[in-house]
Amino acid sequence: MNAKIEKYPEETIIVREGESNTDMFKIVSGHAEVYVGFGSDQETLIKIIGPHSCFGELGMLLNKPSIYTVRAYSDVLALRIGREDMVDFVSGNQRNVIDIMRNMASTMMTMRSHIDLLIKEIESGNKPDPITLQKARKAMKGYGMYRSIQEASDILTSRR
Repeated sequence: MNAKIEKYPEETIIVREGESNTDMFKIVSGHAEVYVGFGSDQETLIKIIGPHSCFGELGMLLNKPSIYTVRAYSDVLALRIGREDMVDFVSGNQRNVIDIMRNMASTMMTMRSHIDLLIKEIESGNKPDPITLQKARKAMKGYGMYRSIQEASDILTSRR
């Protein structure tokens, strides 16, 4: 297996939004920031992650460009696992499967929370204020859901 421990100094970009990434990372020590729109006017910090957190699993599993930028908040020590090593890694480190699943479940719960807040505001009969709508759109873009949430918003507001 070619998985290896790598060190990323504070403020280092580990994964860049829109770029191809077929590796998954598991933080051993340190913390990292997860952004969408990093470096742009639309920059949004989604969360800060730490030890046992994983990222890059969507790109690795789906062979899609990264939907977010991950930057080392402090010095980060991370296990980097390539797509070709994933089967060996999982079978030899079953505890890590739980961490990967927790990470994906956390992402889904956060995404669901953002969707619920937006739908609640739309269903209240009020058109969502521009700031709330902008925040929801940026958050959903961070989960690869921008188009879906925009379509849902358009459908719900056009019914009024």
